[in-house]
Amino acid sequence: MCIIKVFHAKNHAKIRIFLYFCMKIDEKSMKRLSFLFIIPLMLACTPRGEQFTVEGAIADARDTMLYLEHLTLGDGVVVLDSIKLDETGHFSLHGPRPASPEFYRLRIGRQAVNLSIDSTETVSIEATLPRMTLDYRVSGSGNCDTIRMLNLMLDTLGRRIRRVVDDRSLTLVERETAIERLLKDYKTAVKLRYIQNRYGAASSYYAMFQTLNGRMVFDPVSDPGDVTWFSALANSWEMLYPASPRTENLRNIAMQGRRNTRRRVIELDMDNEKVSETGIIDMGFPDKTGRERRLSQLKGHVILLDFTAYGMQGSQERTLALRELYDKYHARGLEIYQVSLDPNEHYWKTVSDQLPWVCVWNREGVANDIVSLYNLQALPTWFLIDRDLNLSGRMEMTEDLETELLRLL
Repeated sequence: MCIIKVFHAKNHAKIRIFLYFCMKIDEKSMKRLSFLFIIPLMLACTPRGEQFTVEGAIADARDTMLYLEHLTLGDGVVVLDSIKLDETGHFSLHGPRPASPEFYRLRIGRQAVNLSIDSTETVSIEATLPRMTLDYRVSGSGNCDTIRMLNLMLDTLGRRIRRVVDDRSLTLVERETAIERLLKDYKTAVKLRYIQNRYGAASSYYAMFQTLNGRMVFDPVSDPGDVTWFSALANSWEMLYPASPRTENLRNIAMQGRRNTRRRVIELDMDNEKVSETGIIDMGFPDKTGRERRLSQLKGHVILLDFTAYGMQGSQERTLALRELYDKYHARGLEIYQVSLDPNEHYWKTVSDQLPWVCVWNREGVANDIVSLYNLQALPTWFLIDRDLNLSGRMEMTEDLETELLRLL
């Protein structure tokens, strides 16, 4: 039925010629000819599975081979499609739709454009061959564009590290310290700009597995802060893509990382609805009764997030000023979430016992992940958060706390 429909619709004349020719040959030959004729048509009628498309143009790439490759977890690099480019550089390559987000690349020689695909989408790439890896434009996929920006950031990091390595005016210790700072700043920027609240995105997975000079930028083995974020991704992918091999990969990495670090890891709030609404990095620490109090539980209030240490000089005067502010605006919706970094728990409990706002204690002090993620340079430091849990202001960027507070209230 399929053969007749295809050929009848395409060309009546060809069918008439074919039938006339069949009447002129013997039955045995007829059967042999029919077999040879029908098999290709049956194959032509076989439906192709859902596919994605990567199309566009690569300038200055005439007569080069362009490959679309799947970067698999277990089987390495698998070529899906290829084309020899002409003078226009235009191409259209295809691959089978993945059941969950997967990673691919367009490659000419040693130049490659990294991509993520999670549907039958069409992604368009415009590039120039000499700098195809970094100098390209992408449309049709937000994840692919984020991957482009991540690659540019990583390239900048690599060049900065190289300058430090080549700077002979620095001692070896100074070079190591400078490189550690560059890596730390890079990881913080990536986490806050591209991963926070997008833990289930393919681009977030890609970011956590970036490598520089053959080594992973994020350390899932021995860095407790990085293990936190691997765990966050694993939790989100478990909910979104439970059957994905990459989910299992993330889960195993996070479990091993937690075993290696053997310390309390801050769990990022992975509730999908909250994640989509929250513009902050959530945290949860115990109050003086031992009950965990989460920052996100204060949604609906204007929040003054305050990092402090009660043992610091001037802390008492500052607490009195905060008390005046709290008494004045609490009824209008102000809440204070105060994180103490004091090393002594008993001292913290004693000082905070009579304070009316949410007081919690971070037993890990300044070594905690949250301190790095909020980029605390000094204590005390406060942040203003609006009623929808969006970060609205930081102490160093706000001249008048009360004026900014009134604006949010």
